[in-house]
Amino acid sequence: MTGAGEAITRVHREEWARVVAALARRLGDLDVAEEVAAEAFAVAVERWPVDGVPPNPGAWLTTTAYRRAVDRLRREAKREDKHREAMMLFSAPEPLGAIDDDRLRLIFTCCHPALAADAQIALTLREVCGLTTEEIARAFLTPAPTLAQRIVRAKSKIRDAHIPYQVPSRAELPDRLETVLHVIYLVFNEGYSASSGTSLTRHDLSAEAIRLGRLLVELLPEPEATGLLALMLLHDARRSARTTSEGELLLLEEQDRSLWNRAQIDEGRRYVEQALATRSVGRYALQAAIAAVHAESPNAAATDWRQIVGLYDVLLRAESSPVIELNRAVAVAMRDGPEAGLALIDAILARGDLTSYYLAHAARADLCRRLGRVEEARAAYERALGLTKQEPERRFLERRLRELA
Repeated sequence: MTGAGEAITRVHREEWARVVAALARRLGDLDVAEEVAAEAFAVAVERWPVDGVPPNPGAWLTTTAYRRAVDRLRREAKREDKHREAMMLFSAPEPLGAIDDDRLRLIFTCCHPALAADAQIALTLREVCGLTTEEIARAFLTPAPTLAQRIVRAKSKIRDAHIPYQVPSRAELPDRLETVLHVIYLVFNEGYSASSGTSLTRHDLSAEAIRLGRLLVELLPEPEATGLLALMLLHDARRSARTTSEGELLLLEEQDRSLWNRAQIDEGRRYVEQALATRSVGRYALQAAIAAVHAESPNAAATDWRQIVGLYDVLLRAESSPVIELNRAVAVAMRDGPEAGLALIDAILARGDLTSYYLAHAARADLCRRLGRVEEARAAYERALGLTKQEPERRFLERRLRELA
């Protein structure tokens, strides 16, 4: 590949989302923004090998694409008012500044509460992260045509409902930011622990979520955004130790902690400290604090389970959730013994909560196993096995059942 060709490939990877974001704000239409951005890259393929790569490729592409949009609008103008609109666009300043601000606007647009939850995720990965429709479809095991239709419907909704490309006002920010953080966290979770398939993790998705988290903290350093970035970094730091070389699942206490990414842990801990230093400590910052306690422990036996249970107590007051209750129950079992944890898990299941959540049954099975209640453990492992769709998790549960026998 030539020098210009390599530059175009690199610029496409690094600048596509920025260029589209800048164009979408000015043109008010994601489809048109994508089309003219693609045309600008096609022009670059023709001209850069001859003229050389411009000093600011992103600005060059944005300007070229914008002029293409204006030319198209002028060609399509059939009424005097449309012609005036085209001339106004043509005479407007070129959209060369505040590109990162445009990306922030685009994140909030893609995560607008008027859009369906699955469309928010797909649109964010497509427009902000620059993943192709096929890549997103493969990641979420969704047929590409189905995924494409979600994106098309979301774009139409944005256009028809006149959803603005803007960061919400200070009064609206808490609710809207929560949606953005939730979408990023869902993307990360699918990468950190895939919901189905042959692989435990999908590093491309978790990496994209961390990249989004970094962008959000850089442009909007709210405490919960900082907390979410810390949480993702601390969890992702353990990725290399979570499976054997054959792809078999390893629990936290079984992992070789020398494989944990210490640089990433140190960075995550710094963000935890920043988030906890504010008066507004939310659920992501508290979860990150729990992950930091694990990261600081040289082994499972040395873990400060008392501190972890205390953090879960605070987290439950901030957000009442049966999943958080389950995680606290496991920590209580480590602090006070398996019988204490099992009583809490049984109470959760007796309420009807988490009956379809395989991790609840897997956790119950483990505590029963540790108490020597073999038949109960076997039944709980089998229940968990019937609920999981991920191959490494299935093999882990099958291995536990064989050990009971």
